[in-house]
Amino acid sequence: MTEVALSGASVERPLPEIIENNLAGLHAVYEGARRHCVKLIVFASSNHAIGMHEVEEKLGPDCDFFRPDGFYDLSKMGGEGMAWMYRDERGIEGISVHIRSALERPTEFRHHLSTWLDHEDLVQLTMRRIEAREVGYLVVWGVSNENPLDPIARRYHGGGLAAMDHTPTDQRPHRAPGGH
Repeated sequence: MTEVALSGASVERPLPEIIENNLAGLHAVYEGARRHCVKLIVFASSNHAIGMHEVEEKLGPDCDFFRPDGFYDLSKMGGEGMAWMYRDERGIEGISVHIRSALERPTEFRHHLSTWLDHEDLVQLTMRRIEAREVGYLVVWGVSNENPLDPIARRYHGGGLAAMDHTPTDQRPHRAPGGH
């Protein structure tokens, strides 16, 4: 039996919400899998779990040096760690899919066409992973090519999201009009 975990907060949110929806939620999936003898979990991770690596760093499929570019991506890092833990301690095999943009149709060149994973391709990728035997634990990429256009996207694997200010708006320093 296989479980596919695609739920949780799918965008940047406040840290408590991310922890509850993504980490606590994934823990419940793994515990349910353990109780019901599920043998494989397919986890929807994100390329943003390694988003602060510079593009010049050629990352292979076995890249496990995390550098998240936000709280959402920190939860994906934790999810991949949880997959390892349940593999080692409970024998539940795991596959983490680094998904970039899984949309019905791309709408932005940089953030979609260069990172887009068609829904049908996502289903096929998931099915191939379900059909695989004795995977242990793997991280697979849901896209094979990237062509960013803006300076931040050219520098970091996380693209434009790597420049996002995660400080709550009400806690950011006040700047005088016209100030730098």
